[in-house]
Formats: sequence, C-alpha cells, structure tokens
Amino acid sequence: MKYPVFKDLIIFENDEYLVVNKPPFLATLEDRTPNTTNLLKLAKQHNPDLQACHRLDKDTSGCLVFAKSPETYRHVAMQFEAREVYKVYHAVANGIHKFEDELVNRSIFPSAKGVAKLTPKGKPAETYFTTLENYSRHTLVECMPVTGRLHQIRIHLSFLKAPIVGDELYGGENVYLSSLKRGFNLKQQTEEQPLIKRFALHSQTIGFTLLDGEKVKVEAPYPKDFAVLVKQLRAHS
Repeated sequence: MKYPVFKDLIIFENDEYLVVNKPPFLATLEDRTPNTTNLLKLAKQHNPDLQACHRLDKDTSGCLVFAKSPETYRHVAMQFEAREVYKVYHAVANGIHKFEDELVNRSIFPSAKGVAKLTPKGKPAETYFTTLENYSRHTLVECMPVTGRLHQIRIHLSFLKAPIVGDELYGGENVYLSSLKRGFNLKQQTEEQPLIKRFALHSQTIGFTLLDGEKVKVEAPYPKDFAVLVKQLRAHS
C-alpha cells in the first residue's frame, strides 16, 4: 500500500491542534498487522509532539483530531469524556429508511474478538440517525453518536435493519454497479468489484473547544471511494 503524505491530509491547523481527513484502510494507532504503518506513526514523522485525541476504525475515513501538546491533548480528551465533542458521520445503508432524529439507546459490549454485541450488560450507547437521501435500494444516513463505543454506529444501524453497505460483520451487503445499472456488461474473465471495498462510513464533521473557549468545527470532504458510491447511487435511482 502506498502511504499518504501526512501534510496532504491536514484540513485544519492552529497552534494547538490539527485535524486530518483520515484515509480509509489506515489504522489510527498500532494494530496487529505486521509491516504496516498507522496514522500516528505518520503524524509523529511530521511532528514528534502530535498525539491522536481519539481513534477511527481502520476502514472509516474522515475527521481525526491530533493535539500538539499534553495540555491540549488533555483538554480535548476531557471533552470526549464529557460527551461535549460534536460528531457527525455519514453512512450509506442497505435498504430504504426514513429516519428523523431516530434515537437508538442500546448498550454495547465489546467481545474479545473485536466484535460488538448489544446487551443490557454492556456500556450505555446512544446514537441519533437522520435520513439525508433515499436512493432506489439504499439510504444516505447522518449519524450523530452521543457516546463513543466500539463499532457503535455500525451495530446501531444494524439494529435498525439498516446495516452499512459493505459491513459484512454486521449484516451489510456490497453494492455492485451491475445491480444499479441496467444492461451493465462486465468484460469477460473479470470478476466485478464492489463500488466501495470497505464499509461506507465517513466522519464528516467534528466540533470541539479550544483552550481559550473558542469553538471549532471542521468538515472532511468524502474520499474518492465514498464519493463515487454516492454519485452512482444518485445517478441510478
């Protein structure tokens, strides 16, 4: 895999923080995959003082905040803990759904295998969902997590019978151009690839407070694969 240049990912920067648009397929921190890099490693090559204030799943793209000092790190960490960070994600879900500020309030228990389960024995988890666009067989959903549990948005959408496209772990299915486009012909001897090769989840907006009390809100544009998926769904619905 060709790794991105860290400075090309930066979408906001001041003396205290920087926010990057995390590419998909890149872990935030060390993971168990040998011979791979991660976003924190790339960040520290750019500036050794940087610390990741939170994490996104490897496949998730979008807003990720780095602090430039221990003080600014603590400042944002406390906001995450107090649930004061404004977070908006976009997901493409299987099926047609009409959500209007739909709240899922279901506790999540992370199992040892890195799979989340909904069970009253888990930790409280809340997410609000609103439909942004309906297509012929899919829905673009705005997801606003209040808490930050493992795989929270993914398992809560699955609970609503709206699993995320490509999220096989929680019942999502891939989208192929042949299923959208009438008379789509694939070249012979080639296997059709899904329109997006990961689960379709993007951290669209993040908002937090600086040390002086000023509020910052940063938006991350869709990466190419997510943008292509949405464009094709719009074109063929």
